[in-house]
Amino acid sequence: MVVDKVINNNIVSAFDETGTEVVLMGRGIGFGTKPGKPIVPEKIEKTFRIKSQSVAEQLKELLANMPLEHAAISNDIIAYAKEQLKLRLNQSIYVTLTDHINFAIERIGQGIKPENALLWEIKQFYPQEFRLGQYAVELIKERLGMDMPEDEAGFIALHFVNAEYGTDIRDALNFPNLMKEILEIAQESLQIELDESTLHYERFVTHVKFLLQRIYRRELLTNEEKELVEMMQKKYPREYACSRRIADYIEQATECKLSGEEVMYLAIHIRRVTMAEDATE
Repeated sequence: MVVDKVINNNIVSAFDETGTEVVLMGRGIGFGTKPGKPIVPEKIEKTFRIKSQSVAEQLKELLANMPLEHAAISNDIIAYAKEQLKLRLNQSIYVTLTDHINFAIERIGQGIKPENALLWEIKQFYPQEFRLGQYAVELIKERLGMDMPEDEAGFIALHFVNAEYGTDIRDALNFPNLMKEILEIAQESLQIELDESTLHYERFVTHVKFLLQRIYRRELLTNEEKELVEMMQKKYPREYACSRRIADYIEQATECKLSGEEVMYLAIHIRRVTMAEDATE
């Protein structure tokens, strides 16, 4: 590989054997070198392969102004999420999480410990991402000897929710509250207490998560199953009415209208939940 641009003593951009641009990180990798010179392989500690040119430029600008160890921690957290948890992440995570990790470390160093008002909801509805946030907090403590509160694990979790769904971080902040409101509407409408330990509950929550994902990606199902929608409405009026109430709330909160097919599939999952609840009575 040859150097394209020296960002600082520890970061350079380069071109690999296929001509693809990569961002390389390593202690002293940029010291005493210049564009066109070959990279010493032994100096490469981390390699970022970013397909999006705009994300690559943002990453280079970000890495130029932060300690090497902060960037390394963020990269290792992302690698863990992809390799161990098999998460499929938008490449923007390299910018958003790295920036957040650097800022969070600086805040803790200044004695500032922010509170996460959505912590309970994040734990409840995004347990895998929250565990990933806990892993990040533990890694920071191991590398830097810095204790971070549980609230920070929640903030980090939201960055992974954002990267999984391909949404803006501001949208990701809305997801936990939307989930909570939807479940409260279901319980109030059906006059039941949802059992969080059941498989049907877990499937219902998972369905709602993917529904929200489709909403923010503008990939909603179309009205192709009109006969099934009508049949569901007639056969299970209670569940369909509940689904319609939830749809009305979602439409109001997201300004996105759900198709009849989306309402029907939501009703099917609600029906499964009520069947499980009825069976326990």
